[in-house]
Amino acid sequence: MSDKTALSGNAAMLILGLLFRRDMYGYEMLEELRSRSQNVFEMKAGTLYPLLHSLEEKGYVTVYEETAGEGTRKVRKYYHITKKGKKVFEQKRTEWDVYARAVANVLGVKNAGDDLAGALFLGGFKPIGGVL
Repeated sequence: MSDKTALSGNAAMLILGLLFRRDMYGYEMLEELRSRSQNVFEMKAGTLYPLLHSLEEKGYVTVYEETAGEGTRKVRKYYHITKKGKKVFEQKRTEWDVYARAVANVLGVKNAGDDLAGALFLGGFKPIGGVL
């Protein structure tokens, strides 16, 4: 997919989706996004960090620091999704599911809810509250 507008329009949802699974530090998010999307979504640090600051200001994520490992002084900032962030993510995910099903219906994909919607959402996150 050469059109990067899909990433820019859904970047916050994708980042919240990553954090829904576990707390991560910035570079880890960039790598996970690239890996889970099979190199379709490649975000630059200059895009990620302002987005994370915005999510923090909105109360969707919190930040804490942790030492990188034993015997090192390197400290990393980890991002954690809040209850408010989880609620927003679940809402956006439901909106995405409706959108993906509609696209699948137009394209004539069979079992759209089972196959396409989950596949489009970063390679099959587990359903939240039976949404998918």
